[in-house]
Order: sequence, then structure tokens, then C-alpha cells
Amino acid sequence: MSLKSFKPYTKTTRGTVLVDKSNLWKGKPYKPLTTANYSSKGRNNLGRITSRNHGGGHKHKYRMVDFHRKKIGIKGIIERVEYDPNRSCHIMLVKFEDNEFKYYLAPKDIKTGDEIYNGPEAEIKIGNSLPLKDIPSGIDIHNVEIQPGAGGKIARAAGSSVTISGIDGNYSIIKMSSGEIRRIDSRSMATIGVLSNPDQKNIKIGKAGRSRWLGRRPHTRGVVKNPVDHPHGGGEGKSAGGRHPVSPTGQSAKGLKTRDNKRTDKYIIRRRKKKRGK
Repeated sequence: MSLKSFKPYTKTTRGTVLVDKSNLWKGKPYKPLTTANYSSKGRNNLGRITSRNHGGGHKHKYRMVDFHRKKIGIKGIIERVEYDPNRSCHIMLVKFEDNEFKYYLAPKDIKTGDEIYNGPEAEIKIGNSLPLKDIPSGIDIHNVEIQPGAGGKIARAAGSSVTISGIDGNYSIIKMSSGEIRRIDSRSMATIGVLSNPDQKNIKIGKAGRSRWLGRRPHTRGVVKNPVDHPHGGGEGKSAGGRHPVSPTGQSAKGLKTRDNKRTDKYIIRRRKKKRGK
């Protein structure tokens, strides 16, 4: 994938940078693997807004991506690579020898017509999925299960991957891109390769309308609100809020540790690296 810029006919096109999708499938998605995708508009089951500034967006179907990779021992051929509006990386439609179709996350450098295989007997090749215990150290992997059979949870965003840095008994030691190092059951499945669309992080939206197509509504800064609406509000003239940055509910917005899962602390060998300035 490469980036696409535009001639500056307008102020909008001058700053717009998008991902070139010319070599992706241009038709509609595979209908049996799609379902309706109802937008929540940021509201919970009681109709109350719990995620602010969400709403609108272009209408689209949800592609049922298989994160479990349970088609063991059957060869599959990649029919096409597609854009998925529900995630940042691309997906691929795979046809297996028993004529069943599946959507999988597409790794980088994979092409239409390539063969993939799931299971312990699979070779170390981009797109193949096998247990962590059968993958050598130093190989880039994605869609990693935390628990065997639970489906891939780690490294599913565009351009992401993790690596195996060693073995500790029945566990594999995984190094995350954040710098965190943790142990995962060696029976868990993972897929070889780095995920597609690594240029996703370099795009520039260019105009407000494109954000609205993505379901992002305008965001009002707290310092321009009234004290009744936000902790940063009020003050005479321009004000910096008069306190450390917080959310509308008063929770610290910079550096507060919100992780509360002591049950899995024993699997974390080293915490993620702190961001500069925190």
C-alpha cells in the first residue's frame, strides 16, 4: 500500500493524504459473511450517551471476520483482498478445499492466489496460523490468542505485530509493540506476518466532512464550556482550566492508571513503556 496525495485545487485537497486502495477488491463484500451493523451513536442499552461525539457516519455492513482460525488441516486459497470499513487493516476472503469461505485479517505482502494453512503442520509462511509453541522466536505474528481457543485478541490493528522472545515452560514470552512483555499459553494460535495497511497512521483527513463519514462528530473543548458542563469551564477571558486535565466526569486525562485486573498480573513480566512527559 502507498499513500495518495492530491493536487491543491482547494484548501482541503492541499492537506489531504489518503491510503491508495487501487489494488483492493472493488466490488461488494461476500454477502453470506455480512450482517447488519447498527450504529449505537455512542449510547448504551438505556439510551444514554456513554461515548461522547459519536454519531452519523456512512451506512455499511459488518464483515464477519473469523479470528479463531479453526479450519485446521484444510488448505485455503485467497480469493481477494478487501477494504473493511469496520477496522483499520484490510481483510481477505479465503476459499477452502471444502468450498467454505472465510474472512481473515490480511497480512502485509499477501496476494490473491496465495495458499494459506491453519494448524500445527503449517509451515512458517505469511498468512499461516499455528500454535505459539511451533513458531520460532523473533518471527512477527499477529491475531494472537490470550487463551487457547478464545480467538485472536492481540495485534489486530493496521501495521501491528508482536514477536516471540522466548519460552517459559508451558508459556511463550511475547513482546508487544508498547514494550510490554507477557506470558501467553503456548497452545494459543497466532498468525505469521505483519498486518496490512501500515500507512493508516500517516493519513490526513483533510476536511471535517470525512470525519463525519467515519461517525465522528464535532468535539467541543472543555475550557470553552461553562463550569456546570465541564471542570475546565468558566473563568474570565481565556483560561487554561485552572487544574490538571480531566474528563467531564473529573477523571484524570493524563497518566492515571486505569488497569484493574489483578488476576492476570502474574502473566505480565514487564509493563509497557511510559510515554514521554508522563
